[in-house]
Amino acid sequence: MRILVYTGKGGVGKTSVAAASAVRCAALGYRTVVVSTDLAHSLADSLDVALGPDPSQVAPNLWAQETDIYNNLQTHWGDVQHWLNAVLRWSGEVDRLVADELTVLPGMDELANLLWINRHRESGNYDVIVVDAAPTGETLRLLSFPDVMRWWMQRIFPIQRRAMGLARPLISSFVDIPLPTEKVYDSVERLFTQLDALHAMLVDPRLTSIRLVLNPEKMVISEAERTSTYFHLFGYPMDLVIANRILPDEVTDPYFAAWKDTQARYMRRVEEGFAPVPIKTSPLFEDEVVGLDALRRMAAAVYGDDDPARVFFEGRAQVLESLPDGGYRLTIPLPFATHGDVTLRQTGDELFVHVGAHRRHIILPRALIGLTAARAKLDEASANLAIFFEPTRS
Repeated sequence: MRILVYTGKGGVGKTSVAAASAVRCAALGYRTVVVSTDLAHSLADSLDVALGPDPSQVAPNLWAQETDIYNNLQTHWGDVQHWLNAVLRWSGEVDRLVADELTVLPGMDELANLLWINRHRESGNYDVIVVDAAPTGETLRLLSFPDVMRWWMQRIFPIQRRAMGLARPLISSFVDIPLPTEKVYDSVERLFTQLDALHAMLVDPRLTSIRLVLNPEKMVISEAERTSTYFHLFGYPMDLVIANRILPDEVTDPYFAAWKDTQARYMRRVEEGFAPVPIKTSPLFEDEVVGLDALRRMAAAVYGDDDPARVFFEGRAQVLESLPDGGYRLTIPLPFATHGDVTLRQTGDELFVHVGAHRRHIILPRALIGLTAARAKLDEASANLAIFFEPTRS
């Protein structure tokens, strides 16, 4: 079983790459399901077939699905939402329509869609699950949600549940505010169990690969680099970057010359920013990538003879550790680098690293903003560079 999650900034071609990867997996004989968890579904348009909330077969070995947000919310959050709705309406200051909107936590709708991954794995019906995920900003929030909920469930939830069990009869005799029932607590606990299982699957590098789709454009690359940093920070295994819509060599019209130069310059930044994670490319096709034939063509361009279900990179491109003195150590692999002068240049949340002929561009996580990259040390035996961050001295 393999789970392949494709994400990227809106408009970069994420859905097309995810669909093409699924088409290739199915052609290789894997029982494959491609699932859109993006609220703005476009998977049906990419495959050029009608899709519903349950998987439907669209080709040999290939099933596709656009999840139903409202049904998923009702399944996983319905009991809690009904109680919260009753509390808001009890106040008399919120009408029913507004209460319905306020009782869905930010990101809860997309998260409910992601829980389909649990179902498909448990069903045993598929060898590969391809996920056309939400754009990068939403995906980052969703991937951190299980850690937040685990903290709440381990520290706060048991105390609240015991206290409410003891106090409910007394409180009910004095006030008529709707109180959470055991059914509500059971629903929250059941959701947490599913989220915990989802998290365990998504951080297992043997099972899951997170893949970033981007275009060689400044704003897109910056967001992708920031996303990559947080994937590594939360321990999610990113094994591939796919640069989409590259102008092919056969385009020689002078009108595109400046554009090709710009793309070449930004592709060098992509190589610097994501190394040692491998990078694959897909050209800008002469027509839109719609339908199975066009998706097969894209898959051939991206993967060549490669199997999309294989693991393209193992390990973490960044490891961040806190130190006893209040500083941090950021470790990055620099294969083939040899001992030489290390130059660090820090600008806001960007760090530029030079070691001999090697250069890396790193977007720093929020924890390092305000700290200074004070020194660095290259371990030639492990081919790792350790960068030490210290509080800025006034």
